[in-house]
Parts: sequence; C-alpha cells; structure tokens
Amino acid sequence: MSVPTPPASTEAAAPRSRAMDEVPALAAQAVEYLRMPRAAVPMTADDARAVVALMRLVSYPKGGALFREGDEHNAHHMLLLLEGDVAVDAGPADSVAISVLGPGSVLGEMSLSDGAPRSASCTAMSPVLAAGLSRAGLERLINDKPQAAARLLVALLHCTAERLRALSQQLQMQAEVIASQRLGA
Repeated sequence: MSVPTPPASTEAAAPRSRAMDEVPALAAQAVEYLRMPRAAVPMTADDARAVVALMRLVSYPKGGALFREGDEHNAHHMLLLLEGDVAVDAGPADSVAISVLGPGSVLGEMSLSDGAPRSASCTAMSPVLAAGLSRAGLERLINDKPQAAARLLVALLHCTAERLRALSQQLQMQAEVIASQRLGA
C-alpha cells in the first residue's frame, strides 16, 4: 500500500495526511482498535466507524517527531497508532523513555481535550502510520453523533487513567530505589 511519507528531516516538517477511507484496510484496523475493551462503556462498531470517518491517515519516518513536549501550536489532534512503535518521554532531551507504545495505542488525547501544550515528546522508533482526529473532528462528532462521542471520550479517559496509574507505579519504584540507596550510603 502506498502511503505518502513526510520528508526525511525530523524537524518541523508536518506529516502528510489523507482520508482514512482511501485505505479501507487501515480504516477497518482503526475501527477494531477503537472497539478494543478500554472502558466500562465500549464503543460499538457503528460508533468506531463514525470516529474513523473523521480521522486522517498520517505517516512518520523512523526518528520523526510526532509531538514535542511543550508544543502549544500542535495541540489540536490526537493519534491512534496503526503501525510502528513510538517512544514517549518527558523532560530533558536525553531522558529515558517513559514508555514505548505500539499499534492500538492513543497519543495526544490530553491536548485534544484541553488544548494545553503537549505534556511529552513522542518519537517514531520505526516508520509509523496513525489515524489522527482533530479537535474540529471531535466537535463534529459531538454535534452529529453524541453517543459515539461520549463513548470515545470515556475510552480516552480510560487510556489517560491507565497511563497515570502506570506513571504512579514508576514513581513509586523510583522512590523505593532512592530510599534503598540512601540506606546503603
């Protein structure tokens, strides 16, 4: 399948996009990922198709920046990963990845919901294909298909809660390591 890719530079080059319905196999894959049990109120196939109809297929090369921490000008969309892996990190440029996310994962949902600057940087560890949903697309979904929008928002809330719980566990482990180092010193 021929999907346009952005220029090789990982700097400010914007990814190219196209309508999801131009690649039916990837649209179907996006529907299945959205239907995965993420919350107490799972999305129906019709809900997921309504969301995917508003998404754009985007691609990033290995090493490409999907998001940069603190970016306030690129905070109007989220991505559903379809292919490839993405490293998520926050803090200094040489920091260790907070996590590595793969197909079926959602990125950028917090900035989509509140428009605040990106809270982390996300870098493609391999070529990445993703389905992007803009704030305008979300608003359209809310107006045209409020039940589908509600189910999507519950699923995104569930994703955010899972990430906060994982981060809490990481911080707890870090605190334990620091405490054991102090005892040993």
